[in-house]
This record gives sequence, C-alpha cells and structure tokens, in this order.
Amino acid sequence: MREIQFREALREAMQEEMRRDKDVFIMGEEVAEYNGAYKVTQGMLDEFGPDRIIDTPIAELGFAGIGVGAAMNGTRPIVEFMTFNFSLVAIDQVINSAAKILSMSGGQYSAPMVFRGPTGNAGQLGAQHSQNFENWYANTPGLKVVVPSNPYDAKGLLKASIRDNDPVIFMESEVMYADKGEVPESEYIIPLGVANIIKEGTDVTLVSFGKMVHTITKAAEELEAAGISCEVIDLRTVRPIDYDAILTSVKKTNRLVVVEEAWPLASISSEISHHIQLHAFDYLDSPVVRVASKDVPLPYAPTLIEEILPNVERTVDAVKKVMYKK
Repeated sequence: MREIQFREALREAMQEEMRRDKDVFIMGEEVAEYNGAYKVTQGMLDEFGPDRIIDTPIAELGFAGIGVGAAMNGTRPIVEFMTFNFSLVAIDQVINSAAKILSMSGGQYSAPMVFRGPTGNAGQLGAQHSQNFENWYANTPGLKVVVPSNPYDAKGLLKASIRDNDPVIFMESEVMYADKGEVPESEYIIPLGVANIIKEGTDVTLVSFGKMVHTITKAAEELEAAGISCEVIDLRTVRPIDYDAILTSVKKTNRLVVVEEAWPLASISSEISHHIQLHAFDYLDSPVVRVASKDVPLPYAPTLIEEILPNVERTVDAVKKVMYKK
C-alpha cells in the first residue's frame, strides 16, 4: 500500500468530498493563493477555483460567522484556522452559533460544517501559540471533536466529519503534517466515536489521542521490554468518547493510565478517570493515573518545554506506579 503524508491525507479527503458534493467549500487564511499555511490545501485552488477555495482576511470571528451562516443555508463549509489558538477570537461563533443553532431553532436549522487546523505545541512558538483546547470544545453540547493521530485516520475521519450533520471541530498537529503512513487509494470512512485498539495487552491500559498516541506507543514498546504488557487505545474522537472501548480494556487489565497534552484541570483525562471509577471501580487494582502538561503557560526555552509536556519517560513512570513497581 502507498504511503503519503498526513497533510496529503487531509487534502485527499477534502478533494474527494468536494468532487462528490458541490456544496462543500473551504475558507480561511492563506488557503488559496499560498496553498495553505502548512500546504494542506496545495493545488486545490487550481482545481476548484476561487469560489470554493476562499482566502479570507485575518479575521477569525468574521469568517467563522460567514461559515456558520453558509452552513445554515445549505452548504458544508470547511473553515480552517491557522491554529486553534486563533479560534479563541471566533469562539462565540463556534459555541454560541454553530453548536446551538439546531437546538435553539427547534431543528429548523443546522450547521453541518468543519472547523479544522493545528492544535498544541509545535516547538518554540510561545505560550500563546502552543495550547490545547480539545477539552474546551468537547465541553460544548452540539459539537463533535476529532483528534487524529496518523494519516490513515486523518483521511477517514475528515471525510466522516465533512458528511456529518453536526458542526465538527477537527484538530490536527502541526508537527505531524509531514508524518507518513499507509493510506488506501480506494474510498473509506472512519465513523466518529469509535476508538482504535492499536495494541492488545494484559497488564495496563494506555489511552490517548492525537500526537500523544505516539508517546504512549513508544512507552508501551519500552515497557514491553521490561515485561509489562500494555493495551494501547487511540480515542480518535473526544466528543463522543468511546467509553465502551476503555471500559472493556480496563476490565481486562485492571489498570489505566491516560495521557494528554492539555492542562490537567477539567481535562479529557479527568472525564475518563471519573467515568472509569464510576463504572469499573471494582475492576481497578490501582487508582487511575493521568499524565498531562504541567499546570503553567508553556515556556519558550526548549529545556522547559521538555520538562512540562507529557513524554515517554513520564508515561513509563506512571505505568510503573499503577503496577506498584519502582
């Protein structure tokens, strides 16, 4: 099977959906003439023209609102944020318009659209450009939140998101755009809300999403060499969460470590920890342990970034803690 980059998988998903449905269009900063800030939309202006690949001003609140209005009127916009840090400028349109219009209109209007772009740390970008808001958006009824970890999932999940009748927050990682993975040439769709069991194990369950899946996978390999068998789960979506996949795994392994890049308070790992203690308390042989970013704004210095973000070493230590091993 061919291997393509993460960005190419996203591009293929959008191209295929735009060829299939004339109501799908893309708008955002630098998506057209510049071929996308991260070259995700490269070449799409040539194929689909300026009516469907639309460059916008640097005005997230404005073009997010235009996207919501367009979705309410029967189209399926894909709104690209150059980074989800900038989505805070548009958060009123996302949360108070897109997420609520179906309920507030009694089902008369909906907003079938995708807000997509990079999330999280990508090196020395400073505290204002390195944040994770997956848990913020997942806290909002009416939204779906997708965080893929590899090119195969990125394509299948984005196609599903574009076809979904609810507004979808689709969060990528800037550091993964060049990652390569196997992606079929034939069409496929990955349903939202279904986790992927990457590796089966017997001793402890490791759960994450997005680029942190690579962290828990590497930790599992290191722990395997030490005789600890890890079951590795990629959530793929954090609203909805595939609770059944986690519960089934924990009932087998009796231990759970959840890793995410966001800050610890009111996080996705907090929600999962609560759900497991509520529904699988009698199966646990140790408390659930979370690995998250330290509860401070992300510094600029590389040494401090390494100290604050979740990594393989901290994940391995967390597993040893739930296994009661030094």
